[in-house]
Amino acid sequence: MARNDKAPHEHARTEQVPPDGALSGKAPARIDDEIDAGIVREISANARATLSDLSTAVALSVSAVQTRLRRLEARGVITGYRAIVEPAAVGKPLAAFVEITPLDPGQPDNAPELLEHLAEIEACHSIAGDASYILFVRVASPRHLEGLIRDIRSAASVSTRTTVVLQTFYENRPILPA
Repeated sequence: MARNDKAPHEHARTEQVPPDGALSGKAPARIDDEIDAGIVREISANARATLSDLSTAVALSVSAVQTRLRRLEARGVITGYRAIVEPAAVGKPLAAFVEITPLDPGQPDNAPELLEHLAEIEACHSIAGDASYILFVRVASPRHLEGLIRDIRSAASVSTRTTVVLQTFYENRPILPA
């Protein structure tokens, strides 16, 4: 597919949309048919694909693809478009997973909100097991990681268990329809 600098639509959405609509009260996001699935496959593999590229891939007119793409965005199937950046190139070569557990199980379970301001936290997941959440973080150095862990503990009143990533074999893989 040809690549260009334009997104396939006029306004890329960057806000987070609940994946199942539960928080918004909307019906769960869904793919209606194999054509929608094809559009999602193509745009997941190449977010810079043009409407023409998508049209060729799914054998529909450009206007029909544009209508379907906008509908997929409106329904929350496609929640945004973004560049994937090499972490080392932006000064954050060290990645780690940080499990967090509340120091006081009786305290409010609001750790995600209390930690949202820490830009080094790339993802926060609620998990089953001994810990309550697992964070994926990127920092410049072991010293920066130490400071971030201190900030996490202080901000959310949690204990932490950290696993440093030695090597990443793959990440940011396209999410394809089942």
